[in-house]
Amino acid sequence: MPRAQQSTGTGGHERRGIMRSRCGRLNEAWYAAARRDEVPAKKPLSVIVLGERIVLWRDTQGMAHAHLDRCLHRNSLLSEGIIVDGGLACPYHGWTYDGSGTCTHIPSMGPGSAAPAGLALETFHLVERHGLVWLWMGYAAPCGEPFPMPHWDEEGWVSYYMKTRFQNEVTHLVENFMDVPHTVFVHAGWFRDPARRRVECRLERSSEHVCVTYLAPDDSIGDSRGITGRLLNPRGLPLTHTDQFFLPNTTRVDYIWGEQERAFVITSTCSPLTETDTWVYTLISHKLSTGRLIDPVAWLMRAILPWYTRRVIEQDVEIMRVQREALDQHGEERFHESEADRPHKHIEALREWAGGEGDEPPPGPLSERIVMWI
Repeated sequence: MPRAQQSTGTGGHERRGIMRSRCGRLNEAWYAAARRDEVPAKKPLSVIVLGERIVLWRDTQGMAHAHLDRCLHRNSLLSEGIIVDGGLACPYHGWTYDGSGTCTHIPSMGPGSAAPAGLALETFHLVERHGLVWLWMGYAAPCGEPFPMPHWDEEGWVSYYMKTRFQNEVTHLVENFMDVPHTVFVHAGWFRDPARRRVECRLERSSEHVCVTYLAPDDSIGDSRGITGRLLNPRGLPLTHTDQFFLPNTTRVDYIWGEQERAFVITSTCSPLTETDTWVYTLISHKLSTGRLIDPVAWLMRAILPWYTRRVIEQDVEIMRVQREALDQHGEERFHESEADRPHKHIEALREWAGGEGDEPPPGPLSERIVMWI
């Protein structure tokens, strides 16, 4: 696998207006910057993560690199430049940089001349994992690996990514992705129909994780009344459903039928552009084949699921826009909550701690039971 790049250059932490420099511990994490196939070999790509505009490009060996998207000369966008002789050349005056961010050529100095020593772009740690390009957004050396997106390229599973831009911030998004009560309104007839059913849940929190286990093997997503039930669970197998949040920005929703005969897993990792604008990389992983040599159900699922999941995600995009518009107008101090919002409170506690800069410990572990009606 590609090695992680070393951060070089200075000035990132001095740009106090940048979200990255004022989000506390939230920058000490890996963030998805692009799908792997979005970073081609012949053209640089501009991305924004935590307010930083970053250029991604590949050298002649195919290794991806990431730098602050700003030439050291006259501050032109390097992402508008070209890749030439294995280096990244600025579109304004042709200043050229290698994969480490070092300036290797200044055309105006003449043929064969060496660029002055010490000219280097701010460069970000980068790894490619699970079909994504990840950037370490902290100012110190990376800690750990990117989130292990489940079942990517795993035998017996079908997986694909959906990249979606949301007009909202990460806390509200991850709460939405783990929120069951909204599905009977926002996704009525698509994902879960109202069942007026009492559901008991086990809620657990650690210093970096929230897990909700729904103690309802007959959840309406598993029956045959809605589109989802007919597609995912035609045999009416009992369902195990868990929703999980992983600090700082990732959710995982698992639907497992029977003894893992069938499974549908939705994993979403969030990469904020700004406080209220976020790219979400959603990995849809499913194991729905019957195992038969000719399996029309599996063929149908492969054909229809990308369209179906895109439609469901766009419904969430719209409700998150609606929420954001209200919050921008009225502020967030008016929240009122029911017992079904307890997972949200624990997510908020973890993210509020991560957004701080002091020495206080993270929220401690707990376990409780809650009840909601779906």
